[in-house]
Amino acid sequence: MTQNARGALLALAAFGLFASHDVVVKVLGGIYSPIQIVFFSVLLSFPLATLMLMRDSKPGTLLPKHPWWMAARTAAAVITALTAFYAFSVLPLAQVYTILFASPLFITILSIPILGETVRFRRWAAVIVGLVGVLVVLNPATTSLQIGHAAALTAALCGSFASVVVRKIGREERMAVIMLYPMMTNFFVLGAALAFVYEPMPIEHLGLLAVIAVLAWFATRLILTAYKTAEAVIVAPMQYSQILWATLYGLLFFEEIPETNTLIGAGIIIASGLYIVLRESRSGASETQPVLRTRSRPETGTTLRVGPILHAMARRTEAEPKNSLAKESDAQ
Repeated sequence: MTQNARGALLALAAFGLFASHDVVVKVLGGIYSPIQIVFFSVLLSFPLATLMLMRDSKPGTLLPKHPWWMAARTAAAVITALTAFYAFSVLPLAQVYTILFASPLFITILSIPILGETVRFRRWAAVIVGLVGVLVVLNPATTSLQIGHAAALTAALCGSFASVVVRKIGREERMAVIMLYPMMTNFFVLGAALAFVYEPMPIEHLGLLAVIAVLAWFATRLILTAYKTAEAVIVAPMQYSQILWATLYGLLFFEEIPETNTLIGAGIIIASGLYIVLRESRSGASETQPVLRTRSRPETGTTLRVGPILHAMARRTEAEPKNSLAKESDAQ
């Protein structure tokens, strides 16, 4: 088996775990407020997150070098967490995933004002086609739009904004800073809000929250391994396999049958997203490559993002030869 094939299989397994994660979110979302679910998801993720953050051995403080951008990213992550978890709880899984798949379109648009990116005709055409796909899914002419649809769109937009901000400041900020601030903000802000929505949870539901944290951790580890094993252009498109998992889980657990407009819209959005991701993966084609090529999950502030971790690992790898040369020079 080739390295690319092995990486693709690892990514497929990872996104299958993420889809399982979202099934549990949907089950609990029918009982509890998304505030409560997100709070406990973050709380139970801290021990696992700490294990990964211990890899960041770079000396320094945890104060951000770009506080305003970090504040904007953190606010976007908190909003994304609440809206994504709410959307999963009230909409069919396949429909939520289809709307979240619009993220590459929003990333392309947001890269213009934030990164100074130049978007030419072909990418604009792909964005327009993808947005048409979103309209097909929402089908406003015949479908009564719900708060859940607005929540899913908000999650896609805010998650895209958070990803683009990471691209802007990621080379200068420590990985630990990028990871911890959204999680800590979710913990404190939602912890304060928890007093207004808290419902007592039996031990089995607390166990399901622990399952959410464990699934997210293992899925993240698998994606990291996939990106280290295969080319990014092979791994990133595997995110679209979640629509298959969503369809299967929707039928098995929630008796959800995807509507025709959802399937057609999903095909349009996935095609446009694939075009953008594959085009930007060409060497030198775009400055936004790191945003589009290290795709995993919409930003929620409840799980670790693979992009900053991969960038940190790359910087460490680049630094190792320099350190070795320095040591050899000193020895001579």
